[in-house]
Amino acid sequence: MELDGRELRSALGRFATGVCLITAVNEEGEALALTANSFSSVSLDPPLVLWSLQNNSEVFTTYSKARHYAINVLAGNQQELSSRYARKGDHVLDAEHFTPGEHGGAPLINDALVQFECSLDATHPGGDHLIIVGRVHAMHAQVEGEPLVFYSGAYRALA
Repeated sequence: MELDGRELRSALGRFATGVCLITAVNEEGEALALTANSFSSVSLDPPLVLWSLQNNSEVFTTYSKARHYAINVLAGNQQELSSRYARKGDHVLDAEHFTPGEHGGAPLINDALVQFECSLDATHPGGDHLIIVGRVHAMHAQVEGEPLVFYSGAYRALA
Protein backbone atom coordinates (compact mmCIF):
# COMPACT_ATOMS: atom_id res chain seq x y z
CA MET A 1 0.00 0.00 0.00
CA GLU A 2 1.38 3.39 -0.99
CA LEU A 3 0.66 6.25 1.38
CA ASP A 4 -0.63 9.56 0.09
CA GLY A 5 1.82 12.25 1.26
CA ARG A 6 -0.88 14.82 1.98
CA GLU A 7 -2.94 12.34 4.02
CA LEU A 8 0.16 11.24 5.94
CA ARG A 9 1.05 14.86 6.75
CA SER A 10 -2.49 15.49 7.97
CA ALA A 11 -2.47 12.36 10.13
CA LEU A 12 0.92 13.24 11.64
CA GLY A 13 -0.46 16.70 12.39
CA ARG A 14 -2.94 15.09 14.77
CA PHE A 15 -0.05 14.69 17.22
CA ALA A 16 0.17 17.87 19.31
CA THR A 17 3.69 19.25 19.66
CA GLY A 18 5.47 22.14 21.23
CA VAL A 19 7.20 24.70 19.02
CA CYS A 20 10.90 25.51 19.12
CA LEU A 21 13.26 27.96 17.55
CA ILE A 22 16.53 26.26 16.67
CA THR A 23 19.25 28.89 16.71
CA ALA A 24 22.83 28.94 15.47
CA VAL A 25 25.44 31.32 14.12
CA ASN A 26 26.41 31.05 10.44
CA GLU A 27 29.91 31.39 8.98
CA GLU A 28 29.37 35.14 8.50
CA GLY A 29 28.64 35.54 12.21
CA GLU A 30 24.90 36.13 11.76
CA ALA A 31 22.52 34.72 14.37
CA LEU A 32 19.85 32.57 12.70
CA ALA A 33 16.58 31.02 13.85
CA LEU A 34 14.52 28.24 12.34
CA THR A 35 11.08 27.17 13.58
CA ALA A 36 10.71 23.44 14.29
CA ASN A 37 8.32 21.13 16.04
CA SER A 38 10.39 17.98 15.40
CA PHE A 39 12.16 18.06 18.79
CA SER A 40 12.49 15.12 21.15
CA SER A 41 14.53 13.87 24.07
CA VAL A 42 16.81 10.89 23.39
CA SER A 43 18.81 10.17 26.54
CA LEU A 44 19.37 11.48 30.05
CA ASP A 45 22.81 9.89 30.43
CA PRO A 46 24.43 11.25 28.38
CA PRO A 47 22.01 14.17 27.91
CA LEU A 48 20.97 13.95 24.25
CA VAL A 49 18.14 15.55 22.28
CA LEU A 50 17.23 15.46 18.59
CA TRP A 51 15.51 17.52 15.97
CA SER A 52 14.98 17.10 12.23
CA LEU A 53 16.10 19.47 9.47
CA GLN A 54 14.43 19.40 6.06
CA ASN A 55 16.98 18.51 3.34
CA ASN A 56 15.80 21.31 1.06
CA SER A 57 15.89 24.00 3.75
CA GLU A 58 17.54 27.22 2.58
CA VAL A 59 19.64 27.15 5.78
CA PHE A 60 20.52 23.45 5.51
CA THR A 61 24.27 24.03 5.16
CA THR A 62 24.48 26.23 8.25
CA TYR A 63 22.45 23.94 10.50
CA SER A 64 23.83 20.63 9.23
CA LYS A 65 27.38 21.83 9.98
CA ALA A 66 26.75 23.86 13.14
CA ARG A 67 28.99 22.64 15.94
CA HIS A 68 26.87 24.52 18.50
CA TYR A 69 23.20 25.41 18.47
CA ALA A 70 20.35 26.05 20.88
CA ILE A 71 16.87 24.61 21.07
CA ASN A 72 14.49 27.22 22.46
CA VAL A 73 11.07 25.92 23.56
CA LEU A 74 8.65 28.77 22.90
CA ALA A 75 6.09 30.11 25.33
CA GLY A 76 2.43 30.54 24.41
CA ASN A 77 2.87 34.28 23.87
CA GLN A 78 5.70 33.79 21.32
CA GLN A 79 3.59 32.75 18.31
CA GLU A 80 4.76 35.80 16.36
CA LEU A 81 8.39 34.67 16.68
CA SER A 82 7.48 31.18 15.54
CA SER A 83 5.60 32.45 12.50
CA ARG A 84 8.29 34.93 11.54
CA TYR A 85 11.25 32.55 11.64
CA ALA A 86 9.25 29.84 9.85
CA ARG A 87 9.04 32.04 6.74
CA LYS A 88 11.39 31.37 3.87
CA GLY A 89 14.09 34.03 3.64
CA ASP A 90 13.49 35.35 7.17
CA HIS A 91 15.93 33.49 9.40
CA VAL A 92 18.32 36.24 10.52
CA LEU A 93 17.52 36.95 14.18
CA ASP A 94 16.74 40.47 15.32
CA ALA A 95 19.19 41.52 18.04
CA GLU A 96 16.37 42.22 20.51
CA HIS A 97 15.12 38.61 20.29
CA PHE A 98 18.16 36.88 21.82
CA THR A 99 21.27 36.87 23.95
CA PRO A 100 24.38 34.80 23.11
CA GLY A 101 24.66 31.53 24.98
CA GLU A 102 27.58 30.73 27.24
CA HIS A 103 28.36 27.38 25.62
CA GLY A 104 29.43 27.93 22.04
CA GLY A 105 27.63 31.25 21.62
CA ALA A 106 24.39 29.92 20.12
CA PRO A 107 21.60 32.51 20.43
CA LEU A 108 19.18 32.04 23.33
CA ILE A 109 15.68 33.35 22.64
CA ASN A 110 14.57 35.83 25.28
CA ASP A 111 11.67 34.62 27.45
CA ALA A 112 11.58 31.10 25.95
CA LEU A 113 10.21 28.48 28.35
CA VAL A 114 13.40 26.43 28.08
CA GLN A 115 16.72 26.96 26.33
CA PHE A 116 19.00 23.98 25.65
CA GLU A 117 22.58 24.80 24.68
CA CYS A 118 23.85 21.91 22.55
CA SER A 119 26.84 20.70 20.61
CA LEU A 120 26.53 18.42 17.61
CA ASP A 121 26.78 14.77 18.64
CA ALA A 122 25.65 12.95 15.48
CA THR A 123 23.60 13.24 12.30
CA HIS A 124 21.59 10.53 10.57
CA PRO A 125 19.88 10.59 7.17
CA GLY A 126 16.13 10.30 7.57
CA GLY A 127 14.38 10.39 4.20
CA ASP A 128 13.70 13.99 3.27
CA HIS A 129 15.18 15.19 6.58
CA LEU A 130 18.49 15.08 8.44
CA ILE A 131 18.15 13.90 12.03
CA ILE A 132 20.44 15.98 14.24
CA VAL A 133 21.39 14.67 17.68
CA GLY A 134 22.79 17.18 20.13
CA ARG A 135 24.51 16.84 23.48
CA VAL A 136 23.02 19.23 26.03
CA HIS A 137 25.69 21.21 27.88
CA ALA A 138 23.47 23.75 29.62
CA MET A 139 19.80 24.49 30.03
CA HIS A 140 17.80 27.38 31.35
CA ALA A 141 14.14 26.90 32.29
CA GLN A 142 11.43 29.28 33.45
CA VAL A 143 9.51 28.14 36.50
CA GLU A 144 6.14 29.20 35.08
CA GLY A 145 4.53 29.68 31.69
CA GLU A 146 2.45 27.88 29.11
CA PRO A 147 3.94 26.37 25.93
CA LEU A 148 3.21 27.32 22.36
CA VAL A 149 1.37 24.29 20.96
CA PHE A 150 0.87 23.23 17.34
CA TYR A 151 -1.90 20.80 16.41
CA SER A 152 -3.63 19.92 13.16
CA GLY A 153 -1.97 22.73 11.22
CA ALA A 154 -2.65 25.54 13.68
CA TYR A 155 -1.35 27.09 16.88
CA ARG A 156 -3.31 26.10 19.96
CA ALA A 157 -3.45 26.84 23.68
CA LEU A 158 -3.62 24.33 26.47
CA ALA A 159 -7.13 24.13 27.89
